[in-house]
Amino acid sequence: MADQTNPWDTAQVADTTTQTADAWGTPAGVATDGGSTDWLNSAPAPAPEHFSLLDPFHKTLIPLDSWVTEGIDWVVTHFRPLFQGIRVPVDYILNGFQQLLLGLPAPAALILIALIPRQVAGVGLGSAALISLIAIGAIGAWSQAMITLALVLTALLFCVVIGLPMGIWLARSPRAAKIVRPLLDAMQTTPAFVYLVPIVMLFGIGNVPGVVVTIIFALPPIIRLTILGINQVPADLIEASRSFGASPRQMLFKVQLP
Repeated sequence: MADQTNPWDTAQVADTTTQTADAWGTPAGVATDGGSTDWLNSAPAPAPEHFSLLDPFHKTLIPLDSWVTEGIDWVVTHFRPLFQGIRVPVDYILNGFQQLLLGLPAPAALILIALIPRQVAGVGLGSAALISLIAIGAIGAWSQAMITLALVLTALLFCVVIGLPMGIWLARSPRAAKIVRPLLDAMQTTPAFVYLVPIVMLFGIGNVPGVVVTIIFALPPIIRLTILGINQVPADLIEASRSFGASPRQMLFKVQLP
C-alpha cells in the first residue's frame, strides 16, 4: 500500500487523475457533446414564445427598425462615393461664402447685411438687423455668426435652384403634385435632427451635413409657395398673354413667376 504522506507517490497521482478529467472539475465518466465540456453555453435555452390574443403585440410583428437600419447600412456601403461626390459642390460654395463673409471688414459686413432687410422689409427690420449684428460682435461671436450665415446662404441657394424648377413642374402636373405632396408633408413635419444621423453617415462630419439637413427642411415651403403662386395667377392674364402670342417660356417668366 502506497504511503499517503509521500507527495511523490505515483498511485496517489493516478487516483487524482482518474477523479478529475479536466481543469474545471468535470468527472471523467460524464459524457459531453463533442467530447468536451461546453461551459460557455451552459445557460438554459429560452422558452419559446407563443402568440396570445390577450397580448398580441408582446412580440414585434413587423421589424421595421431593423429593416431601416439594414437599408441605411446598405446605402452607406454601396452609395457613399456618390454622396461624397455630391458633397464637393456644397462644400465649395460653403467655403466661398465663408471666405467672403470672414474676409470682409466688420463695418462693411454690418452695412451690407443691414441694407438687405432694409430694402426688402423697410427701415425697422434693417435697424433691428444692424443692432443685432452689433450685439453679436460685442459678445465675441462674430466669426461664428458669419459661418452660420454662410451655411444659411448656401442652403438658400440650393433650395432656390432645386425648389423653383420642381415647383414649376408640380404646378403644371397635378398628378405629380398628388404623388409628391405627402413626401413634402413628411419632409416639413419631421424634426431636422432625425435626418442628421443618416446624413452624417452618408456625407461625413462637418458643416456640409448641416447644409443638407437645412435644405431638406427648407425645400418644401419653396416648392409649395411656387405652386401656389403659379396657380393663383388670374386666368384673364394668362388668356391675354396667349391672345398676344406669348410662348410658354414667355408666359412663365413674364406672367406667372413675377
